[in-house]
Amino acid sequence: MQSAETVLDVLRERGRRGLPLEGLYRQLFNPQLYLLAYGRIYSNKGAITPGPDAETADGMTMAKIERIIDALRHERYRFRPVRRHYIPKKDGRKRPLGLPSWSDKLLGEAIRLLFEAYYEPQFSEHSHGYRPGRGCHTALREVANTWTGTSWFIEGDLAQCFDRLDHQVMLATLGQKTHDN
Repeated sequence: MQSAETVLDVLRERGRRGLPLEGLYRQLFNPQLYLLAYGRIYSNKGAITPGPDAETADGMTMAKIERIIDALRHERYRFRPVRRHYIPKKDGRKRPLGLPSWSDKLLGEAIRLLFEAYYEPQFSEHSHGYRPGRGCHTALREVANTWTGTSWFIEGDLAQCFDRLDHQVMLATLGQKTHDN
């Protein structure tokens, strides 16, 4: 089995060349991908916050990774409902937060790694949100260096954006380049 880094490099190259994604599901059978995903999310603040079960990052073992892979291999894996928690906002309202099980979080990160490797080379260089090595500071740097002479901007707030995205449209968009049967 190829290393997770090799798989991600191949996906990046396919994305750069605009080739379709093929055999993506079987990449989820690679234990190294989960170790890489674990390393990315273990240090996050919420890693030890339990979801709908008592499972946390601290209880992760290779046996659990193998159980996830086995369930995927036999098409038995089912994501669990998230535990809903509400966090107070400054204005007194509360923001909903979904807390998934640790296994779901780990699998989600593995899937994110695969899709990010493929799609990142295709994204606009002017896009800064939710991308590795990019964010508000790189956006501000681009504004300062590129948008000289501009005297106004339009500010917007995409309130509850992720709650309102049409999942069927998102899946159809991913399906245009994902040929995985």
